[in-house]
Amino acid sequence: MSWHVNLLTLFPEMFPGLLGQSLSGKALEKELWSFNTVNIRDFGQGVHKTVDDTPFGGGAGMVLRPDIIEQATLSLPQTGKRIYMSPRGKPLTQEKVIELTSTPILTILCGRYEGVDQRVLDSCDYEEVSIGDYVLSGGEPAAMILMDACIRLLPGVMGNEETPDEESFSSGLLEYPHYTRPASWTDASGAEHTVPEILTSGHHANIEKWRREQAENLTRDRRPDLWQTYEKTKK
Repeated sequence: MSWHVNLLTLFPEMFPGLLGQSLSGKALEKELWSFNTVNIRDFGQGVHKTVDDTPFGGGAGMVLRPDIIEQATLSLPQTGKRIYMSPRGKPLTQEKVIELTSTPILTILCGRYEGVDQRVLDSCDYEEVSIGDYVLSGGEPAAMILMDACIRLLPGVMGNEETPDEESFSSGLLEYPHYTRPASWTDASGAEHTVPEILTSGHHANIEKWRREQAENLTRDRRPDLWQTYEKTKK
């Protein structure tokens, strides 16, 4: 059974979008993963298929109605784990990605406007997940990012099976710098840049040690939050 995602959205034509390209696109062709879209508008009320209403208590914008979202959710024969893309959700981490990849079926609710009525999120047991501390115009791009992070970890998607273990966050650290040919490169300003000598030494133990040090330095400088957690695991 391939990894499957149900997408509840007002814009089903946005999918597969970028997921139809590159690694994820090839994996889709090979049926290593699959998806289907449910148009929330199909469950709207009245002639205009209304799916939202003004918020109780006042305020700008519109809120997706709980009865509409429930009907859309229950229209699926299997939902598996239910996710709602939301800037107030728990941050998406590599650990979370691995967890979701091991879940055969996901249902992702893509919000719009001011969001979704809290009651249906609670009633239908939607877990709120955030891709960062910023606001998008809708949940569809966020859903694609979550899916892309998961798809690349599915068996058979990536060519080098060892690659995921060396990437950023896999060990609690940011990834070390990468270099390739030419070994000496002169940029447009005339400045010369050379590859760190240790990487051309052929001494694998020293290279591994250097890469670990680079990863630790980068994490300490750029992500002190990750560094604090990493330090605790070393003790």
